[in-house]
Amino acid sequence: MTVIAAAEGGGRRRRYALLLAARDSEYVRKVYGGYLEVFVRAFGDDGEEWDMFRAVDGELPGADELAGYDGFVISGSPHDAYADDLWILRLCLLVRDLVALRKRLLGICFGHQVICRALGGRVGKARGGWDIGIREVTMAESLPPYRFLDDALQGALPAPYYAKITEVHQDEVWELPAGAEVLAFSSKTGVEMFCAGDRVLGIQGHPEYTSDILLNLVDRLSSAGSITMAVAEGVRRQLEVTGPDLEFWIKLCKSFLKTEEA
Repeated sequence: MTVIAAAEGGGRRRRYALLLAARDSEYVRKVYGGYLEVFVRAFGDDGEEWDMFRAVDGELPGADELAGYDGFVISGSPHDAYADDLWILRLCLLVRDLVALRKRLLGICFGHQVICRALGGRVGKARGGWDIGIREVTMAESLPPYRFLDDALQGALPAPYYAKITEVHQDEVWELPAGAEVLAFSSKTGVEMFCAGDRVLGIQGHPEYTSDILLNLVDRLSSAGSITMAVAEGVRRQLEVTGPDLEFWIKLCKSFLKTEEA
């Protein structure tokens, strides 16, 4: 079922689609009303409509619906982007269709990886193991001349430019598709952000995550034995003294989704 989040505003509404690759956690559903609301709070503006398709359950927009959207966002997921589940393979095919239509496409974590895979790159288990917590990433010194990058970096210090982001992943991009460019990297992950032209953007971290969402996820991962209690406690201590540069990442994502290149 498609869920629509609409805000007040006159004239033509911009329309965006969230392709949800995870199921709502009990915490996010109770506190935020679901992941759709988390993304709309982060990236939405008045006068827009946001639809959600539960990609993880096989729900995707039809070919006749794609033209009606200004942009698409693929969420994170506990699933592996390199797996051959039918819904993941169908999502890869949709990515190729969206790129062919020159639609704006933003991938977050799993979404970042599945876009890479769909376009011919390689993804797999992170060679350094889990990355969870707040990570400082470095923007590449040479960046393509895209307006969304200029807008986000306006007023920033000269290169190299660093920005902290929330990370929760155990997979990563191994090799980018032909023609794609690395936009940011970290000491843990070689491809923290990439673009394939001015209409495809992948971000390994989670610009949409608030600290409480991260803490709840850490609790669930440690309770399930996916991470150790020591790692979980380390994230809690880290969040007491630092946090992500949310303003930067949200500005970058919103600029990407909504700025028309010259």
